[in-house]
Amino acid sequence: MIRNALICALLAGPALASEDIPDQYPQSVLYEKPVEVIPNVFSAIGATAPPTYENAGHNNNLSFIITGDGVVVMNAGANARLAEALHQEIKAVTDQPVRLVINENGQGHAMLGNSYWAAQGVDILAHVDAAAVFEENAFQILEGMKRYARENADGTEAVGPTITFEEKYIIDMGDMHMEVLHLGPAHSEGDISLWLPEQKLVIAGDVAFHERMPPIFSETCTSCWIETWETAFEPLGALYVIPGHGHPTNVAQVRRFTHDYLVYLRGKIREHIDNGGGLDEAYYVDQSPYARLDTFEELATKNAGVVFAEMEFE
Repeated sequence: MIRNALICALLAGPALASEDIPDQYPQSVLYEKPVEVIPNVFSAIGATAPPTYENAGHNNNLSFIITGDGVVVMNAGANARLAEALHQEIKAVTDQPVRLVINENGQGHAMLGNSYWAAQGVDILAHVDAAAVFEENAFQILEGMKRYARENADGTEAVGPTITFEEKYIIDMGDMHMEVLHLGPAHSEGDISLWLPEQKLVIAGDVAFHERMPPIFSETCTSCWIETWETAFEPLGALYVIPGHGHPTNVAQVRRFTHDYLVYLRGKIREHIDNGGGLDEAYYVDQSPYARLDTFEELATKNAGVVFAEMEFE
C-alpha cells in the first residue's frame, strides 16, 4: 500500500538523518524495513553512516522492483546475511521469484551479497569496470567487511557478477521497462543507475547522495562527476529519486547534496590554489555549509585533500 504522507514528505524536502538514530528494524540485520516508494518499487534505506557492526554494513539503499513476472533487485548488500534478510522481505510482499540482481558499482556494499544470490541461481548484472574493480580488490573488500561485521559476515564469499555491460542494459520484464545506464564517470568506477522511464523514477546508485556527505576517492574525477550530472543524470527528468545513500527524494534535493557540494568544494580548492595555498591548509577549507550532513566529520577533510590533489595540476 502506498503511503501518501511518506511520498509527500519525500518530495517536500529533506528528512534530516543522524548517525545517533538507533537501528530502525532491530528484529532484522537490515537497518530499515523496506518501504514502497511508488507502486511496486521498494527500498530498504540504509544508515547514513559508515558501515559498522551495529548496522551490519547496511549503509546503502537496497531496492527491489516487482514486475509482474519476477523481481529485480538493486544492490546485493554488504554480506550474505543482508541479502538473505532482503530476500525474506521480498517474499513477504510477493511470491514472484527474484530474477536479476544489479550491482550499482564494485564496492562491498553493492557486491558482497552476491554469494547469497548466486546460490539461489539468480543472474547478477554489473558494469564491466565495476566487475574489474571488484575482482582486483575482492580479498581486501571481503576482509574489511569481516572486521566490522563479525558474525554477520558468516557465509559471505567474494562472488562477482555473471553479466556485464558497458553503456546500457535493457530489461523488459512483466509490466516494467527498465534501463540500466552507465551515464558517465561519477563516484567510483562502474557507477550505474536504474531508470524507469514510464514511472519517472531513477534508482541513482552512487551518482546521487542525500542526507550524508559523498565520499571522494583518489580515483574519483569530480569534474567528470559534475559533467555526468549535468549532461546525463539530470536530463533524465526523474520525478522520484532513490539515491545511493539517504532517503528517497527528488532531483532538487540530491542536486544540493551531490552536484552543488562538488561544485562548492572545487570552488574553495580552486580559490585556495590560486592564492598559493598548499595541501596542509587545503584540508581545512571552509565546508561549513555542509556541516549538518551525516559523515561530515569523517569525510570533509579527506574530501578536501583528495580534491586538492586532483586540481593542483588542472
